[in-house]
Amino acid sequence: MSEIVAQTEETLNTILDNLSTAVILLNEDLCIEFINPACENLFQISYKRAHQQILSNILFVNDEFAYRLKHCLKTEHPFSEHEVTIRTCNADSLTINYTATPLSQTENKRYLLLEINHLDRHLRIAREEKLLNEQNATKNLIRGMAHEIKNPLGGLRGAAQLLERELPGDNLKEYTQIIIGEADRLQNLVDRMLGPKIIPQKQEINIHQVMEHVRQLVQAECDKGIHFNLDYDPSLPYFSADPDLLIQAVLNITRNAISALEGHGEITYKTRHIRHFTIGHKHHRLVLQIDIIDNGHGIPEELIDQIFYPMVTGRADGTGLGLSIAQSLINQHDGLIECDSQPGQTIFTIYLPLENTDA
Repeated sequence: MSEIVAQTEETLNTILDNLSTAVILLNEDLCIEFINPACENLFQISYKRAHQQILSNILFVNDEFAYRLKHCLKTEHPFSEHEVTIRTCNADSLTINYTATPLSQTENKRYLLLEINHLDRHLRIAREEKLLNEQNATKNLIRGMAHEIKNPLGGLRGAAQLLERELPGDNLKEYTQIIIGEADRLQNLVDRMLGPKIIPQKQEINIHQVMEHVRQLVQAECDKGIHFNLDYDPSLPYFSADPDLLIQAVLNITRNAISALEGHGEITYKTRHIRHFTIGHKHHRLVLQIDIIDNGHGIPEELIDQIFYPMVTGRADGTGLGLSIAQSLINQHDGLIECDSQPGQTIFTIYLPLENTDA
């Protein structure tokens, strides 16, 4: 009998650990008895720290919120609320739907189960899916255009070479060289728009070695007025990735940040891990989050939704390919890059699965 009970408890714990819904168990004093990993991730607090804390110490809720929970315990009638704004102990504002369910009394004790769905998370997933679909459509369009452009370019270049052999004087060959040079330039541009074709050579890596390699590289070439702040999570595990491709992706984003600072400002590298996180439409148990933050003038609002598309740039001397290539390199690792920008703070966030996707 004890073995059956132990197996049942283990199954329940496994279910709770893998729920994407945040779950909180409160006693009649609104002290926290239990939170699941999704709740730890949502409110950025560990179970050990949250246990036996009053709910208001973890969430800055108003008196009405607390009153409704106590009323639910007293009347034993469950209720739900939608689009409620709360603030965490980290001062983050969250929009949630939640359901409060009173549980049966056990040994004269009353408990309340809170199930919380993060609306911002659902909006983010929908935005990511839209972004991935648009990028795939753009890539397919560019591939089709590349095929139609490359064939005439090859013929044009070949004809210019044949013509050059028949020309009587070197003074006329200057024009055929221009044709050949421009054909090669367009060929290279099309190849770059298509993105890298390299197959990732994955190995076990430490992400901080990648970040430090990029930092040392760009610090040697950027102005002395640009300073780096490092906020690394030392507990991050090794994971399977191609270090060269990740270096290139982080380098492209960092150089973009340096350009935005115009010789003076700060860039922050920040790493964290997230449990039970969805990238696009795929759920992952553990995800690496890399934030590259600059305090420059920000990205124009009309460009923010297009910056990962080829040839989109806000700089006169920009090619508009650096961020597109970075996104492609991260996509090859089943990850995604997002951007949030306002004057004084631009954040590029890289999400990478930490589980071994090759297993």
